[in-house]
Amino acid sequence: MNRETARKMIGVLLLGILMVIGFSKPMKEYWQIPKQLVLFEGDAVKFEAASLPVQATANDRNAPETLEVERKNGSLSVKAKQSGQETMVLQVAGMPVKQVDVNVLPTLKVVPGGQSIGVKLNTVGVLVVGYHLVETENGKKSPGEAAGIQVGDIITGINGKKIENMSDLSPFIEEAGKTGKPLHLQILRDQHSMTTKLVPLKDKHDDVYRIGLYIRDSAAGIGTMTFYDPKSKKYGALGHVISDMDTKKPIVVQDGQIMSSTVTSIEKGTSGNPGEKLARFSDGGEVIGTITNNSPFGIFGKLTKSLPDGPITNPIPVALASQVKEGPAKMLTVVENDKVEQFDVEIVNTIPQKFPATKGLVIRVTDPRLLKKTGGIVQGMSGSPIIQDGKLVGAVTHVFVNDPTSGYGVHIEWMLQEAGIDLYGKQRKAS
Repeated sequence: MNRETARKMIGVLLLGILMVIGFSKPMKEYWQIPKQLVLFEGDAVKFEAASLPVQATANDRNAPETLEVERKNGSLSVKAKQSGQETMVLQVAGMPVKQVDVNVLPTLKVVPGGQSIGVKLNTVGVLVVGYHLVETENGKKSPGEAAGIQVGDIITGINGKKIENMSDLSPFIEEAGKTGKPLHLQILRDQHSMTTKLVPLKDKHDDVYRIGLYIRDSAAGIGTMTFYDPKSKKYGALGHVISDMDTKKPIVVQDGQIMSSTVTSIEKGTSGNPGEKLARFSDGGEVIGTITNNSPFGIFGKLTKSLPDGPITNPIPVALASQVKEGPAKMLTVVENDKVEQFDVEIVNTIPQKFPATKGLVIRVTDPRLLKKTGGIVQGMSGSPIIQDGKLVGAVTHVFVNDPTSGYGVHIEWMLQEAGIDLYGKQRKAS
């Protein structure tokens, strides 16, 4: 046997030994204990350690009350006693083998929603949603399309003046048509600002100057309240971004309002045909809150009026994305009038995301009464809070088109961040 062959055989042997060790029960238990751990005050977590001869101690003796670490009945138990940062050291025979950084957060509680809400959004400037051909003596043409304006663009200014709604455009268009001077348009496209020139054309049928664009300055719909903070009055709802129905692009919000909504009927969902809550804004159209942010994780703002009570009226703890587990849960939503009810669901899959991302949960409706009435998840349920083990863990966001009993959800951790509620205890102040 030559030296090269012997070296290869030794390498294969070592690889085999490492694979056996790596898949052994003690090593599996060792690797399941993370290097970083985030808990709320009062939370406890257990790790299986029956085959792992390891002891754990809190390393920071200046803050001995932060953690309580115990090995008992084949498990390693870690309990968070008070907020702070701590290092936990795993030891075998007195020798350190692994360090775990533990961050204990102050307890955070919010009130879960479930109420049906009406949503009114006012865009920044006016949104271009299509082209219109102006019929002139010389044929049909869209001045807006000729000027390079695209569907989804937002017109924010004309001739140096700010444009806030559709009525702001008319005087500029009329003046430009009469003088023959082009309009200087300020455009917002995909977060980038640009300028273009546009010459209005006179419609031969009604003798009015037009720019050949379909535009919109507001949007309305319904959804579900997810949570609110009783101290700061900050809230989160919907769980996903509101996009324009024509352009399919997220609406850039200047401001908006939420108001109470009453569910009038349900269009039951079937495979290939998502159902829908049919609702109307409550009588009087009383505004109950502002909208300041339309993000991938929902709409956010502040409440100005009290919400109708749901089945849970007191604040409850929230769960981090890493703490959510597969299994039974509850969903709060409205399926008739304005009564918030609690229904059984199952968390089929949860992704313990470390960074903000949508679609972190897969849920399935298991409640027989809800399945009979709605077929499962329907449009308008977006934002319905999901509660597991007494904690708010997420919100419903989307229905599966081919299986209305199931859909996606978002982890509540990311919605709280978007709402400006300090989850990590750095600035726990009401504003």
